[in-house]
Amino acid sequence: MEETGECSSSTSAKHLDEIWAKLVPSDERYSDVEIRSDEKVISSEISANSSDKHSWCKIVRNPDLCSATMENKSQDTILVDGAVIHSDDTIVIKDGSQIIPGPDREGFVSYKFHIMSSPDGSQRQLKICVDADHAKCSICLNIWHDVVTVAPCLHNFCNGCFSEWLRRSKERHSAVLCPQCRAVVHFVGKNHFLRIIAEDMLRADSSLRRPHDEVSLLDSYALVRSNLVIGSGKKNRKRAYTPLDDQSDGTYHQCPQCDTEVGGFGCKHDTVHLQCQACGGMMPSRTGFGIPQYCSGCDRPFCGAYWHALGVTGNGSYPVCSQDTFRPISEHPISSIPLLTHEKNLHEQKITDSCIRQMGRTLTDVISEWIQKLDNREIDRSRMMLNHAETITARTFVCRDCHHKLVSFLLYWFRVCIPKSLLPPDASARQDCWYGYACRTQHRSEEHARKRNHVCRPTRGSNV
Repeated sequence: MEETGECSSSTSAKHLDEIWAKLVPSDERYSDVEIRSDEKVISSEISANSSDKHSWCKIVRNPDLCSATMENKSQDTILVDGAVIHSDDTIVIKDGSQIIPGPDREGFVSYKFHIMSSPDGSQRQLKICVDADHAKCSICLNIWHDVVTVAPCLHNFCNGCFSEWLRRSKERHSAVLCPQCRAVVHFVGKNHFLRIIAEDMLRADSSLRRPHDEVSLLDSYALVRSNLVIGSGKKNRKRAYTPLDDQSDGTYHQCPQCDTEVGGFGCKHDTVHLQCQACGGMMPSRTGFGIPQYCSGCDRPFCGAYWHALGVTGNGSYPVCSQDTFRPISEHPISSIPLLTHEKNLHEQKITDSCIRQMGRTLTDVISEWIQKLDNREIDRSRMMLNHAETITARTFVCRDCHHKLVSFLLYWFRVCIPKSLLPPDASARQDCWYGYACRTQHRSEEHARKRNHVCRPTRGSNV
């Protein structure tokens, strides 16, 4: 049954001509439901072929003028921002709240509740300026859609993007790690405040909007409707539940060296442990062991090199990440140009790839050559996006993410040093962009990204 809405008369006579709120349907075939009085009962057609209507909710304007209280007047449940509201129950709704007048999403038109600005100016609004780059999901690299926040690291993603990540993590029977920082995720929930900010940004700049088909696909993946607890276990548990937690002595073992000595070392009751950012497993903090436990590029702990040096492999009780996640720069494999290269400008990445192929070389050969130049101090390191940039060499241990950042940095210098005669004809004829690699327009305008060279130093702007 499709639900369409309209307002029935109510008792309030205040501001009869003022529309202070609207219910905006997701289906553009239906008109907005305008709310003029401080208390309104919303009615809908029972079916598309009937003129009979029934009341399904009452919306009462709250004194703060920034929210309203919605009461379920129907016999069915109503979904509000994923929360189930039973008959006669109430819930506070705010600008941007999503309301579905039925027990599920099937067959019902969803509504967005929007509060209109007050004409008398009695309500002051706080304007928040946010750079679009700081409101993007690190999975799809677009402005958040139906944003969710994971805990305890508090990073934000599209609901659909993180739900798909969660589904794949569950299939591998591993801990769910944050896609951005690789910390173990324990909770995830919708972030209504950031959702409103993201929607305001899309209204202000329509070029940031995604195609309707892409948004629909994201919504079909979305699993997070309310706060979701991921995993279970005892309070303050630092890893997933395992059969070892049922030991008769009640001892909680964090890593393999808590069970038994490995390589002549065994953990004591006061040994400090580090949580690996790749697999979520634990390892003792050993500064004098001689094997790096922290990535020099991001200062995050990784356990692969430590356990590999001791010959310890992962099992169902103690996760151990692959050695590939954390190794010396010179030993990291590279098969394709990283997405970060040339500020994520795909046109420049294609030009770089074309140059490498035209020169009869491979990406691995080029990176090896420029790592050697890095060791020989032939490169200006001021733009290297890694911590401790001045001390990094080919033998420095870094994680995969930091290795991709380093490769992107080296490919910038590779392109800068290529003579124009070796560039493709359409690329060599381009003029340099005034703002160079710092240009923001290259991310919003495909024509500008293709028309101007952005692998160059800025000659205007704050980055000169």
